[in-house]
Amino acid sequence: MRRALRLRNRDDFNRIYRGGKSFANGQFVVYWSKQKAAEPFRLGVSASKKIGNAVMRNRMRRMVKEIVRHMEDRVLPRTDFILIVRKPATAMSYKELEKSIHHVLKKAGLLKER
Repeated sequence: MRRALRLRNRDDFNRIYRGGKSFANGQFVVYWSKQKAAEPFRLGVSASKKIGNAVMRNRMRRMVKEIVRHMEDRVLPRTDFILIVRKPATAMSYKELEKSIHHVLKKAGLLKER
């Protein structure tokens, strides 16, 4: 995922948590808000210590970023969103994670209509 598409600033995370909308499924929670500066979109990934050690957390972050990178053309423009990884996601295969992320983004209305 390109650096320009990543959320890193604590203020951005706090703004989205406080003023954004959220949707969830069993494996992920997505918080999102509209942002004019985000072109085409910006993504933050959060994986707490509850899901495992540093190796597991970093692996999950890398996989989520890669899945969203492949969906880049389908994500709504000018949107900031944060994907929070839940514990059940650690036991899933790549394809299952892909379906789960697609589901939660569609539920949140963050995917373009085809």
